[in-house]
Amino acid sequence: MPEGDAVYRTAARLRGALDGRVLTRSDFRVPRHATADLTGRTVLANLSRGKHLLTRVEGGLTVHTHLRMEGSWQVRPAHRRVPPGDVVRLVLANEQWQAVGLKLGMVDLLKTAEEDRVVGHLGPDLLGEDWDPAEAVRRLRSTPDRTIGEALLDQRNLAGIGTIYRAETLFLRGVWPWRRVGDIEDLEALVGLAQRLLEANKAHASTVTTGDRRPASQTWVYGRAGRPCRRCGTRISRGEMGAQPQERLILWCGDCQPR
Repeated sequence: MPEGDAVYRTAARLRGALDGRVLTRSDFRVPRHATADLTGRTVLANLSRGKHLLTRVEGGLTVHTHLRMEGSWQVRPAHRRVPPGDVVRLVLANEQWQAVGLKLGMVDLLKTAEEDRVVGHLGPDLLGEDWDPAEAVRRLRSTPDRTIGEALLDQRNLAGIGTIYRAETLFLRGVWPWRRVGDIEDLEALVGLAQRLLEANKAHASTVTTGDRRPASQTWVYGRAGRPCRRCGTRISRGEMGAQPQERLILWCGDCQPR
């Protein structure tokens, strides 16, 4: 599942292609909204909220989408053919550009005033104007017996972290993923680091947490199971935690992140 910085970049691409332009085509290819037509409406704003995307259009309507595991938005010239087959879920186009949503995990059309129905449950957005580390810490501490690895991926606590940033943040803070939230004294530093990592990566496609942009050197533990830790040489461990299949993967260094 894309992390918050990838969704942030997707919103930026959609803004560049759609914001301020009148839709000449809208094609919802999901049964629930198959008859909806936004043609003639101006796109007002595209923004990300954690891992969710909101496209606000004239007339007080919002298109809500979520990429889930396989979804993506492609922006292409308006004259290009839409990909064939059943992978297209939504097309929004103007005279210059078309945005094609492929394999989107969620597609909703709702009133802008009712956006809380789909994103109101989310905690502070690590890349949003509402980022509030104190509130994120408060939400994490509300379940002190939960493992920190599970709590960080709960979007109700803070919105935008996925398996990559979970692994990298916990490694850099020296925290074992199964440690109880209530046993971690400096949660403020932990969530602050997570926010800085996403902020540092929001403008480019590759995820770099080491400061080294070379392909084989970009992360500390993620994608490095069985390989030596860059700090201590211990073999990086790989396991599973949590109930959601797409969020179970966890990697850590047993020496740098002791029990």
